[in-house]
Amino acid sequence: MQFQSVEIVTKRSARPVADTVARMAEILAARGLKLFAVIDHSGEAQAAGLELRDTKVVIFGSPAAGTPVMDGTQLIALDLPLKVLVFDDHGRTTLAYLAPDELARRYGLSAEDAARFAGIDAITDAVIA
Repeated sequence: MQFQSVEIVTKRSARPVADTVARMAEILAARGLKLFAVIDHSGEAQAAGLELRDTKVVIFGSPAAGTPVMDGTQLIALDLPLKVLVFDDHGRTTLAYLAPDELARRYGLSAEDAARFAGIDAITDAVIA
């Protein structure tokens, strides 16, 4: 999927949004990654008296992997930690995130630094398996 010349990866999950987020939390913990936060956009909308399909953003990463990249390219902190949007796409759960290649291109990362983020594909594959 292309959005304003930014590569966004989308994947479908057979689980509901809440179960998909819970599965992602389990996988992150098993891989020793830090779950920084889950932003519940739909829950906050509901609290404000508004309606929004189930929409959550999972924010996670590895300080050991991200810190050296930020030390060399401080602006990448705008996109780190990594984020995966999990949402109800008209009855189907969808995961979406910025492609690792796009992140590398955006900040002119070396292949070594770019490799630090490539694991997001394997993580999301495990979530939807």
